[in-house]
Amino acid sequence: MKAYPIGKRSIRLEKDESVAVIDQRLLPFKYKELRLRSCADCAAAIRDMAVRGAPLIGAAAAFGLFLAAKRASDAGWKDYLEAKAAELRATRPTAVNLSWALRRVLRACALAAETEDRASRFTSVRAAIADAARAEAIAIADEDAESCRMIGVHGLPLIEEIARRKGGTVNVLTHCNAGALACVDWGTATSPIYAAHMSGIPVHVWVDETRPRNQGASLTAWELGERGVRHTLVCDNAGGHLMQHGMVDLVITGADRVCASGDAANKIGTYLKALAARDNGIAFYVALPSSTFDFGIDDGLAEIPIEERDEDEVRYAKGLSGRRLKSVLICPKSTRASNYGFDVTPARLIDGLITERGICKAERSDIARLFPDLANKTDI
Repeated sequence: MKAYPIGKRSIRLEKDESVAVIDQRLLPFKYKELRLRSCADCAAAIRDMAVRGAPLIGAAAAFGLFLAAKRASDAGWKDYLEAKAAELRATRPTAVNLSWALRRVLRACALAAETEDRASRFTSVRAAIADAARAEAIAIADEDAESCRMIGVHGLPLIEEIARRKGGTVNVLTHCNAGALACVDWGTATSPIYAAHMSGIPVHVWVDETRPRNQGASLTAWELGERGVRHTLVCDNAGGHLMQHGMVDLVITGADRVCASGDAANKIGTYLKALAARDNGIAFYVALPSSTFDFGIDDGLAEIPIEERDEDEVRYAKGLSGRRLKSVLICPKSTRASNYGFDVTPARLIDGLITERGICKAERSDIARLFPDLANKTDI
């Protein structure tokens, strides 16, 4: 297996203007990069989960719209890009970063088309909007990498304090994959863990397998191992037991959407971890960049759309058999399955939100304190 190139971003614009991404469907058994050359390629990569994780989905969508802008016409570019944005938006309904990134690129294209000074530098409107879309997509990727790095900076003191108080290894439990693979770099939930590891703090991660797609087992365990972070894989239902027996010091998860009141949608099973953490007096934090906030939603349970995926993800399990990846049926053929991709953790169960600007409480006033420039906007 080719080692993961630490420091190499999970999405990159190549010299030939194709978009390079890691095919996460093949991990941890095979490392392979895909080259996305059209908006349709980007949409398929998001829909089929070759790329996944809210921040990475947003970046992939932005680059997808850039690839579409290169093919637009001078006269009908606006309707064309709106249609392509709708196709990208329909791929995954829960992660708000996707629509956020698309709005940013569409605004950048509109400004480029309307600005005479900018348009005069190019031979056509299409060239102007393609240049604007390229710059905006790169900016989105760069900003995500820096935001995730800063999440680590602000989350590190939480782990440092536990290490000082405890005087030994800090045990962190996380859920799904909110690592560098789910973002452009660093990750959200993993960023404080990587910062602690790089600082020499002894840290150990309990990795939930995260059924049905097993992103914890296949992705989180892999990238932690590639970075030399101690970790142990556990079944999804083991978290409560570990907490009851004092084997967890801190829970950090990522998020796909956090509403204005602090309710957070994340991979299915996160809510159960929050309940167990509260019952056992263990701090539960959600790590996210500001692009994951949805300030247009107040009640996460009622308003955040929950993606329902193919039932066969539950009915079948994928693994390595010899040298081949195989799917095997794990239930009677006649058994139907339900496959909700996400659940919502109420703000009352969240001890804090770790963001690129610092840590805030999961409540409207404190989120607004940290993000006064964004809290009153519903179209960011």
